[in-house]
Amino acid sequence: MIHNNWTKRETIKRVKCVHTNAKKYMVNRVLTEGEIYDVKNETEEFYFVMDNTGQIGGYYKEYFAEV
Repeated sequence: MIHNNWTKRETIKRVKCVHTNAKKYMVNRVLTEGEIYDVKNETEEFYFVMDNTGQIGGYYKEYFAEV
């Protein structure tokens, strides 16, 4: 149930969105290229960040570079 308090958790690290050219999903609506986002959780494949909608979303690491 870790996802219930992600917005209140401390930031693990910060990442910069380097592109929004998704093959399958429309991430350009919730991520902005060049914007820096706070990572709240991380798996091998995904970063969970607070996106432009104010919600926590899981996005492939390929969209980001560590700051």
